[in-house]
Amino acid sequence: MIKLKNVSKYFYRGEPREVQALKEINLEIEEGEFSVISGPSGCGKTTLLNAIGVLDTISEGTIELNGREIAHLSAEEKTHIRLTQMGFVFQAYNLVPVLSVEENIGFIMRMQGYTKEEIAHRVKEVASMLQIEDKLDALPNLLSGGQQQRVAVARAVASKPKIILADEPTANLDSKNSMKLMDMMKELNEKEGVTILFASHDEYVVENSRRVILLEDGELVS
Repeated sequence: MIKLKNVSKYFYRGEPREVQALKEINLEIEEGEFSVISGPSGCGKTTLLNAIGVLDTISEGTIELNGREIAHLSAEEKTHIRLTQMGFVFQAYNLVPVLSVEENIGFIMRMQGYTKEEIAHRVKEVASMLQIEDKLDALPNLLSGGQQQRVAVARAVASKPKIILADEPTANLDSKNSMKLMDMMKELNEKEGVTILFASHDEYVVENSRRVILLEDGELVS
């Protein structure tokens, strides 16, 4: 589904200093995976996830999604790829504070042109799966951290993307809510067939992923 070939990323912090955040990464992600990119802080997890999600540019190499090279597309084409084929779960949730839970979950679907009836049906479906169906009328600031993260997951999965990229999704959650979130994402992976790729150093996420992609100092080590 996703193929990275010799992907490198440099950050420039004034001449002549440069930092190589990713070093010739070669990696394949199969459809239906439930995997985690892990490693110590600063190893390049988020940088790699952002590269796969074409949220950031790479310095060298190629990234393919279902056989199509996506790393070097125009900004407009990358936006279209993200909108139509990817779902994102961010550590900071990134919910729209003035929209209700229902409106937040359906936000991407509205951008994609779904009808009101289609959105309402799908929102109720994923809200029920993630146990937030009684919060649809609430604003995000009235929810706990765990509930906000579930809303973020619901929004990511609502439009049925091919892949969900989740950056440290349990970082702001206690152990009980981390377990709940992982169980729900496993269920989404199995029932919806969506490929899920985490970036995390949370031991619980690592232990419950089917595959661990380990980075150290920007290199893929195992």
